[in-house]
Amino acid sequence: MAKVFAIANQKGGVGKTTTCINLAASLVATKRRVLLIDLDPQGNATMGSGIDKHGLEHSIYDLLIGECDLSEAMQFSEHGGYQLLPANRDLTAAEVALLEMSMKESRLRSALAPIRENYDFILIDCPPSLNMLTINALVAADGVIIPMQCEYYALEGLSDLVNSIQRIGALLNPNLQIEGLLRTMYDPRISLTNDVSAQLKEHFGDKLYDAVIPRNVRLAEAPSFGMPALVYDKQSRGAIAYLALAGELVRRQRAAAKTATA
Repeated sequence: MAKVFAIANQKGGVGKTTTCINLAASLVATKRRVLLIDLDPQGNATMGSGIDKHGLEHSIYDLLIGECDLSEAMQFSEHGGYQLLPANRDLTAAEVALLEMSMKESRLRSALAPIRENYDFILIDCPPSLNMLTINALVAADGVIIPMQCEYYALEGLSDLVNSIQRIGALLNPNLQIEGLLRTMYDPRISLTNDVSAQLKEHFGDKLYDAVIPRNVRLAEAPSFGMPALVYDKQSRGAIAYLALAGELVRRQRAAAKTATA
C-alpha cells in the first residue's frame, strides 16, 4: 500500500512544488509507482509536470466535490513518468464548497482509499497556508515532508507548522507524523545557513534528511519546460540532490517496514 506524504509549509517560496515534481520523478527512476496530487489552486505542479492546467476537463476539484471519479481526473506526466491529479484555479472554490459537505476534512482520504494499493508513494503538493485543502492533505497523509530554507524567518515559522500538524493529528489523523525536514535552496557559504542547519539537527535529529537541495539554476528552469530536472538536465546538482533524497526516503521506508515486522 502506498505511503502518502504531504509536502507542506505555511511559508511560500520554500520549494514545495519543486520538491514534489522532482521527488516524484526521482522515485520513478528507482522503479517506484508514484502519484502526485496538485492541491494548490495555482496549479504549478500541474504545469511543471507538462500538463496544461487551462485545458483540463476534470481536476482534483471535481474529485473532491464528487463530480467525477478518479479515472476521469487522472493524467500522466510523460516526462516525469508518474500519474497526476491536476489542479487549476477552480480549486479556489473548493474552500467554500467543502465547508458545506459532510466529512469535509477527509474527502481526499476517502477518494484515495480505493487506489492506494496501486502505488508505492503518493505525494501531495499543498498550498502555502493552513486551509481546508491543506487539512484534507494532512488527514489523508501518513507523514509530512517539510521543505524549508535555512533562514531565521523559516525557523520561526517552523514551530507554528509543527504545532498545526500536531493539532490536526490529535483531532483528525492519529497516525500523522513528521516524516522529515528537507533543507532547500541551500548555500553552505552563508553562515546563517549553517547556524540554522545546526539548530535543525539539534532539535529534529534523524528527522532531518541528510540530502540537501542546493540553489540550482536548472531546478528553476525545468518547470517552464514542463519537466523535472532529472529529464531537463540529469547531470545538474539539483537533479542529483533529489535522486539522493529519493534514495534516502526509500531506505527509511524499508527500515521502518523491517522494524514494524520484527
